[in-house]
Amino acid sequence: RGEGQLLENFYANSCPNLESIVRQEVSTKFTQTFVTIPATLRLFFHDCFVEGCDASVLISSSSGDAEKDAKDNLSLAGDGFDTVIKAKQAVETQCPAVVSCADILALAAREVVVLAGGPTWEVELGRRDGLISQASRVTGNLPEPEFNLDQLNTLFARNNLTQLDMIALSGAHTLGFSHCDRFSSRIYSSPIDSTLDSSYAQQLMDACPQNVDPSIAINMDPETPRTFDNVYYQNLIGGKGLFSSDQVLNTHPDSEPTVSDFATNPGNFNAAFITAMRKLGRVGVKTGNEGEIRIDCTTFNS
Repeated sequence: RGEGQLLENFYANSCPNLESIVRQEVSTKFTQTFVTIPATLRLFFHDCFVEGCDASVLISSSSGDAEKDAKDNLSLAGDGFDTVIKAKQAVETQCPAVVSCADILALAAREVVVLAGGPTWEVELGRRDGLISQASRVTGNLPEPEFNLDQLNTLFARNNLTQLDMIALSGAHTLGFSHCDRFSSRIYSSPIDSTLDSSYAQQLMDACPQNVDPSIAINMDPETPRTFDNVYYQNLIGGKGLFSSDQVLNTHPDSEPTVSDFATNPGNFNAAFITAMRKLGRVGVKTGNEGEIRIDCTTFNS
């Protein structure tokens, strides 16, 4: 099965051990740091929404103008990049110049969800790596923490993702952390954001004083930050969405029923998340003769 030219068994003959190699490398990295999980998942999302799922976010530039250098990508944790680079190096030893960095990132994103206790799914493969990585092309292509429902839906629709897909993918915020400056306006405005639970707001103020070091980060899910589960949606119902773009999913009448469903039915959330991740993995893919198979994920071949 596949979409367009992507196929689940794309490397069945050319690199039959691909999935086990990636799984092993991701597991090893995870034993070194939990950050591997949210960092890799977020990296996949940030890659796919700019130029499509083509590993363009992995490119390093000596002049500091690659995709990863854009303001919205500066907070991407290095452990996500390292996970994909190490997995690619391991794959290269067995299947040289065969598997794209884009496919390795897609597989790694699944593996980290599984490691955190989430569902598994078949990953469609056959992407090629993109030939463009520019910081200037990131602006306006990633969701911002203050987005309202219309802005979220518009951005996701540009990538063939529905409101249901968007709400399911937002559930990835059950893992990982954010820096204080991404939500400080909610707790230090006057009056304070009324959609925030008051005790949670105080908790955020304690963790993020007004002139806090910008590198300080806090968990996006205050209840189960290391487990892939549906507690994110339960938090929204309790007024504990970290970003206003999270909380709006529960306060807007168009999206609230889905939040309520996912909060009470983890199976429905997992199924919707799998569907959304497979659709996300098809965004803007390069196949056939497009792009290249990068040898080093951080640099173009030529």
